[in-house]
Amino acid sequence: MSQGLFNVPALRNEPVKSYAPGSPERSELKKALEEARSKLVEIPQYIGGEEVFSQNKKRVSPPHDHQHILGYFHEGNTEDVKKAIDSALEARKTWAVMHWEQRAAIFLKAADLIAGPYRAELNAATMLGQSKNAYQAEIDSACEIIDFLRLNVNFLTDIYKQQPVSSDGVWNRMEYRPLEGFIFAITPFNFTAIAGNLPAAPALMGNVVLWKPAFTQVYAANVIMKVFKAAGLPDGVINMILADGPVAGDIVFKHADFAGIHFTGSTKVFQTIWKEIGENIGSYKTFPRIVGETGGKDFVLAHKSANAKALATGLIRGAFEYQGQKCSAASRAYIPSNLWDEVKGYMLADLAEIKMGGVEDFSNFVNAVIDEKSFDKIASYIEGVKNNPDDAEIVVGGTVDKSKGYFVQPTIIKASKPDYVTMCEEIFGPVLTVYIYDADKFEEIIPIVDSTSPYALTGAVFAQDRYAIQYATEHLVNAAGNFYINDKPTGAVVGQQPFGGARASGTNDKAGSVLNLLRWVSPRVIKETLVSPENYKYPFLLE
Repeated sequence: MSQGLFNVPALRNEPVKSYAPGSPERSELKKALEEARSKLVEIPQYIGGEEVFSQNKKRVSPPHDHQHILGYFHEGNTEDVKKAIDSALEARKTWAVMHWEQRAAIFLKAADLIAGPYRAELNAATMLGQSKNAYQAEIDSACEIIDFLRLNVNFLTDIYKQQPVSSDGVWNRMEYRPLEGFIFAITPFNFTAIAGNLPAAPALMGNVVLWKPAFTQVYAANVIMKVFKAAGLPDGVINMILADGPVAGDIVFKHADFAGIHFTGSTKVFQTIWKEIGENIGSYKTFPRIVGETGGKDFVLAHKSANAKALATGLIRGAFEYQGQKCSAASRAYIPSNLWDEVKGYMLADLAEIKMGGVEDFSNFVNAVIDEKSFDKIASYIEGVKNNPDDAEIVVGGTVDKSKGYFVQPTIIKASKPDYVTMCEEIFGPVLTVYIYDADKFEEIIPIVDSTSPYALTGAVFAQDRYAIQYATEHLVNAAGNFYINDKPTGAVVGQQPFGGARASGTNDKAGSVLNLLRWVSPRVIKETLVSPENYKYPFLLE
C-alpha cells in the first residue's frame, strides 16, 4: 500500500458560540431541548457490535425536574463486563496494528460531527441530563470535547516524532506501541468532555477500552457513543458498560489483561482502586498504568492590592458556575481585611441578580445539583453552619429545596477560623467559604492556604503588587497543579492550560497535553546495524 509522512490539521481551539437572543445556535438548541423532552430514550450498553438491553432498567430524569422522565438506561451485570473484555481483546488484534492516520481520521471525524450535526443534540443532552446551562454545556460538551479529539491527534504526532539519535552505521528508531491488554475508563457526571476523552485518548493511541460512565451522565454518554459509531470507530474498540462500579471492578481488576485505568472521580474511590490493583499486581501481564484526577478544595487568595471588583467576579464565576460542581471550583477564599466589605458588596449585588431554575430558561445562571445524594450532602454542610454560629455564619444564601429539582441557593459562608470544616472538606456544590485575614499578614496566611487541604488541584492569587504575586507563586508551588493569576481557578482550555493536580487531587498527568497520551503507549526501541561486524575482536586486543 502507499505510504507517507502525513501532516495533521493545525492546532486550533473550537470557537465558543454565544447563544445570544436571535442567534441561529440558540434556536437550534431550543429545538433540540424540546425534542429531547418530548420522547423517551432507551440507553443500551455498547459491547462489541451489539447494543445490549437488559431487564434492569433505571430511570433518567433532569436534576432540575426530577419527576420528568427522559428515558431509561439498561444496567449491566458481571457477564456483560466479561463479554466487554472479550470483545475489546478481540478488537485489539486489528486496532492495535491499524495505521495511526486511520485511527486519527476517526477521531477527527468525531470532532467535526460534534462541531456540526451533533452539537445541539449533545449540548441538549448535557443540559437536561446534568442540569447545565447553555453556556456551561457549550464550553464542555461542544468545545472541550472537540478540542480533546482534535488536539490529541496533534499530540500523537508530537510523540511519534520523538526519535533517538543514530550513530555511524546504525539506524535507531522508536515505535510507540499500545499497552498490552485493555484500558478501563471510569468517568464522572460533571463534564461530558471528560466522559468522552477518558476512553478516546487511550483508543487514539491504539488501545482498546472498557468505558464506565457515571449513571448520572449516561444520557449524554449515549450520544457520545452514537458519534463514535458514526465516525467509523470499529466495534469493540470502546465498549460502554453500565454495570455498577464494584460489579465491574471485581472483574476488571482481577483480569490478567488489565493494562491501565483512566479515572476521574473521588479521591476515596481512586485510593480503593489503587489498593485493589496493588493487591492483584502479581496476576497482571504488565504493570498497569494508573492515571487519575480526583478532586480539589480549590483556593482563591487575595492580596491587599487586589482589584476588588475583579476578585468578586472571579469568586462569583469560580464558585457558582455549574453550581460549584467542578473539581476546579473556587471553594475557599482568603480575603484581606481592607477589601472584604467592598468585595462582599459586589458579590451581594451580583447574587441579587442571579436567577436559579431549569436549563430550558436561558436566563438562569444557576441550575440544580446532580442528584438527591449530592443535595443532601450540601444541605448538611449548610445546616452545620446554622447550628454553629460561633464558628461560621451564612453571609448570603443557605436556602435549599428539592421538591421539584435539587436546588441549592448560591451560599457564601464566613468562617471565624481558617480550619473550619467548610474550609477543609470538598463539598462539590454552590458553597463558598471565606476567611478574612489581617491585610498586613499576607505572608503568614500562605502556609495556612498550603496546608489546610489535602488537595492540590487549582488555586488563584489576585494582586496588583507584583512582589506579592511572585511570593505567592513561589510559596504555593505544590498547592495547585493549575495556578491562576488574577483570574478564577476554573475554565482550563485544552492545549492552553493542561489540567491536573497532585497530592490528593490525582496523578497530575495533564489531560489536554502530550503528557497524558504518553501514559497510553509502551515504547519499543529498535536498533538496526546496517553492516554487521564479523569478528569479535576489538582494536584494543591487537598486539
